[in-house]
Amino acid sequence: MLKATERFIDLVGRATSWLALAIVVLMATNVVLRYLFSYGSVWAQELEWHLLAPLILFAIAWGMQKGEHVRVDVAYAHFSERNKALVNIVSAVLCLAIAVLVVYFSLKYVQQAYGIDEKSSDPGGLTHRWVLKALIPAGFVLLALQSVAEIVKGVIHWREAKR
Repeated sequence: MLKATERFIDLVGRATSWLALAIVVLMATNVVLRYLFSYGSVWAQELEWHLLAPLILFAIAWGMQKGEHVRVDVAYAHFSERNKALVNIVSAVLCLAIAVLVVYFSLKYVQQAYGIDEKSSDPGGLTHRWVLKALIPAGFVLLALQSVAEIVKGVIHWREAKR
């Protein structure tokens, strides 16, 4: 189960990373169109952050898996292996708690946006904003899954370091 979860998070993270390229191309195109041809569109500008949201939300769990999250390595580097494992377990439990709370509280937010079929208030803007908002609980479910994987790995590491 642990390996399957981590493979899934890795797959989602790798797929999501391609959004960075799409965002760069879109932003460059918007800048060229705006400054060289005096042409701009609201939907293209909104699309930038519509792509940025899934990039961030889906890459959080992948960053945690790869160990790219913020940690005070100055202190952590001097801990014993057992204490490092304990810090990893505690931080993963806290991260899991936060992820669960965000999922819980964001569901009503998404439901409300869906119920009113929320769309851009700008003329020419994108529709179906509830889809974008639905990425919030989805991204934090991924983070919760990775947090559980980190807890399991931390417990295994802690037990091995105990010997």
